[in-house]
Amino acid sequence: MPSPFRLLAPRPRTIQRDAVELALADGRCVQVARVRDPRARRLKLSVDERGARLTLPVRASLAAGERFLAEHRDWLAAQLAHCASDAQQPLRRGETATLPLRGACLPLRWEAGRYARLQCDGGTLAFAAPAGASDAALQRALRDFYASQARIDLGRWLPRQLPSLPRPPRRVQFKVMSSQWGSLAPDGSVALDLSLVLARPSAFEYVLVHELCHLVRADHSRAFWREVEARFPAWRDERDYFHAEGRRLKATLRALLG
Repeated sequence: MPSPFRLLAPRPRTIQRDAVELALADGRCVQVARVRDPRARRLKLSVDERGARLTLPVRASLAAGERFLAEHRDWLAAQLAHCASDAQQPLRRGETATLPLRGACLPLRWEAGRYARLQCDGGTLAFAAPAGASDAALQRALRDFYASQARIDLGRWLPRQLPSLPRPPRRVQFKVMSSQWGSLAPDGSVALDLSLVLARPSAFEYVLVHELCHLVRADHSRAFWREVEARFPAWRDERDYFHAEGRRLKATLRALLG
């Protein structure tokens, strides 16, 4: 029988989501995602490649949120324009002339081929594909290429770390992650964000080292950061890099892969 005190305990509050329209000064109407978050302590307006988002604390009224939006309308319009100008265009056969890789933008040439395949020849990329290849086929080929390049980098860095780890990772896999750059599962499997291959190599290596250090310390204690420091002394520089460039890297990969 459950404890009567558990029955009386309040249910944990969950995040609630809806949307609201806001008219900008130029007459356009934009949709703003509205999120009521129990962890929020103040009203917050943010903009990224997915659009605008208004975060409200539990006790904030909808009217207060609407006033906040109206007060920051001009700021919101400027941020949306900035995101639109920096947005990566989707992959288009014959149109996409460059592709990002390892912190650089490499020239891309398109060729005829029996199947969709992307290769790196020095500092140039060559994308071969049949005339009737679909966008989905091109995107799969691009994802496979990025995954293979990421595994090449992994093969350069991982062996240096293994001798000093209590155990090797069970496996390392790459996938598209919405917010995290990496994670360590309880079984010792490491997951890394595929967009890391678009970042500068030192930033990619830092994320790998960070996750491997969780095999030594499963928390973010001072002892954990001492472990990171010993293996990667410049980790603060890479953390700042992700603060500045991380959102753009993830948005770029999402746009290219559709």
